[in-house]
Amino acid sequence: MNALLDTHAFLWWVIDDPQLSNTAKAIITEPTNTIYFSVVSAWEIIIKERTGKLSLPESPEAYIPSRLASNRFVTLTVEMHHVLQIALLPNHHRDPFDRLLIAQSQIENLPLLTVDHLISQYSVNVIW
Repeated sequence: MNALLDTHAFLWWVIDDPQLSNTAKAIITEPTNTIYFSVVSAWEIIIKERTGKLSLPESPEAYIPSRLASNRFVTLTVEMHHVLQIALLPNHHRDPFDRLLIAQSQIENLPLLTVDHLISQYSVNVIW
């Protein structure tokens, strides 16, 4: 199985937060699964860290790559077709980071590991 991490799922995984569901943990730990981390989430983490909404033990430019490598997560880049997909999305969710993750989930046919109930209003496979 392939799956895309929402930003909070990535953060909760790397700090072993109990808010991460057992289902998400099982998917992430299954060695045959490929887990994707979008550059959108990296952008969101950097913005939140710089505005004081998120505290990290080291700089985002060190923290993110080291956690991606140690967990063998695959980076998902943002392509034009991902961005254009946003134009087709209804306005259930106004968060620009989540809207781009939704678009990537749809285009790449990747289930999204997220607790965000608003995302389930879109045509995406949400797993939690």
